[in-house]
Amino acid sequence: MYQIYNMGTKESIINIADDLIRGQGFNAFSFKDISNTIGIKTASIHYHFPTKSDLGVAILKKHIEQFEALKLSVASKSPMVKLERFLSIYSKMKSEGKICLIGSLISDLNTIDENIKTELGVLTKKLLAWITEILEEGKRKAIFHFKVAPRAKALMILTNIVAIVQLSRLTNDDDFTIVKNTIIKELKP
Repeated sequence: MYQIYNMGTKESIINIADDLIRGQGFNAFSFKDISNTIGIKTASIHYHFPTKSDLGVAILKKHIEQFEALKLSVASKSPMVKLERFLSIYSKMKSEGKICLIGSLISDLNTIDENIKTELGVLTKKLLAWITEILEEGKRKAIFHFKVAPRAKALMILTNIVAIVQLSRLTNDDDFTIVKNTIIKELKP
């Protein structure tokens, strides 16, 4: 059972649902799963989130806020530090046995509500734009070297890191580290 000492019920619901999405997928959990985990009635969950879609949107908004805070926290750092901090998010996911929220929700894309799709698009575009900015800055400062357009390289980085978190569940935990280190190595001049 989750401890709700330092957070309210609403935040606990968001955190548990986030874990469930990144562990099982959006369509594989219900409000009953959350109520069983927290020890509250499903009516309490519906009080905060009338629909599962409302809960999905809240989770994505939380991730967008966390992303914005991360981006701000490293704004004055070097492009390499920014990239390493971005990749550390996925290292943490991997160590916790979770997958990327984007990757999890994309697998359910054809069955999720338009509001979730909209917020998922916002988060994905923000991440992609930030990685592109990091690469542009790194190239301008001669910290990074790559031949493709910065956005294309950003797409390659994002898709590789999202995929390897999932794929390394089947292959080998070392594969995650290999891909993460290769991303950095291939950018060095």
